[in-house]
Amino acid sequence: MDMKLELVAVPVSDVDRAKEFYVRVGFHADHDHTVSDDVRFVQLTPPGSSCSIAIGNGLTEMAPGSLDNLQMVVADAAASRAELAERGVAVSEVDEQPWGRFVHFADPDGNRWALQELPAWSTGAGGDGVNPDA
Repeated sequence: MDMKLELVAVPVSDVDRAKEFYVRVGFHADHDHTVSDDVRFVQLTPPGSSCSIAIGNGLTEMAPGSLDNLQMVVADAAASRAELAERGVAVSEVDEQPWGRFVHFADPDGNRWALQELPAWSTGAGGDGVNPDA
């Protein structure tokens, strides 16, 4: 049985402010539909991703800013950091770990994101997935 994660709800307090932020980060604005007085659905997709996020009204009961450490994989953490900083996003320095290089940022509500550059030995980066010394 295949299961593909395709949509994650991100709780925000101001839909327009959040949409502007995610577009500035580089997400593509796929849909913005007001379904009723109580429901607005905005779908945004990170570049290169098959999984999107949904922000809006009436989509989730989670408190705005309550998501912690949503993670995306990037080819180069330092280059991604520089690009986000150029776009006016407050972003951390590159955090070097044995399992990858990370940069962190948060949306205006405080939903936290991590961008991970996979280590060279991981299968996602073309390594053998087992041997960090390979």
